[in-house]
Amino acid sequence: MKLVVSVVGLWLVAVASARAQEPPPRIPIIVIDVQGSVPRFPNDPNLAASRGYTAADGTLKSLSETELPGAGLGGQLGAHVYVFKFKAITVGVGGQVLVTRAKQTPPDDVQNQLKPVTEKFRSLGAQLSLNFGTGAGWSYLSGGIGRSNWSIVPEGNAPLEGDEEVLKTINYGGGARWFAKTHLAFSFDVRLYAINPGTPSLAGHPGSPRTTFMVLGAGISLK
Repeated sequence: MKLVVSVVGLWLVAVASARAQEPPPRIPIIVIDVQGSVPRFPNDPNLAASRGYTAADGTLKSLSETELPGAGLGGQLGAHVYVFKFKAITVGVGGQVLVTRAKQTPPDDVQNQLKPVTEKFRSLGAQLSLNFGTGAGWSYLSGGIGRSNWSIVPEGNAPLEGDEEVLKTINYGGGARWFAKTHLAFSFDVRLYAINPGTPSLAGHPGSPRTTFMVLGAGISLK
């Protein structure tokens, strides 16, 4: 029995030593990200002026910046292919789709003056990434270009032209992935979305201003 225990012990030590000497795994060819998102929509008076509604007396009223929802919730899905490695940098290409939503409900004592407002942002874009690390975990910087739709609609109102417009959008940011298991990782992403200005509406409101805001994402990655 002592001999068996000694042999098993020596075998475990040998295996651990061999693993310690193995080179770290390379960044895989394909990774899928599934993440929850927290957007921080801006409370910009120019943005508020670009959306409005018809009051009871038939006049056009602009939203107040205090009626804009601010922070929201959503989700994002990304797919990335890592095409080649140059020294310490692995270059990847891919894309990401983001869907988020926020709602602001005014207090009861001012609901006769202010309406609940729902804000939605949807974006689809390509990305080029520079990745640093190994297949066990790596960080990255990435950026790309795509198209987005940004709607801000008071309750009971039809969307304006700006709420249905699709705008060119640049995204850039970074994040990291840590693979605690062979095919499953925790991941996070911090991204800025720079959105082109919108077109003025036929109702008389100016177009939405050129805007940049941040979206925080966290979830899992699969390889």
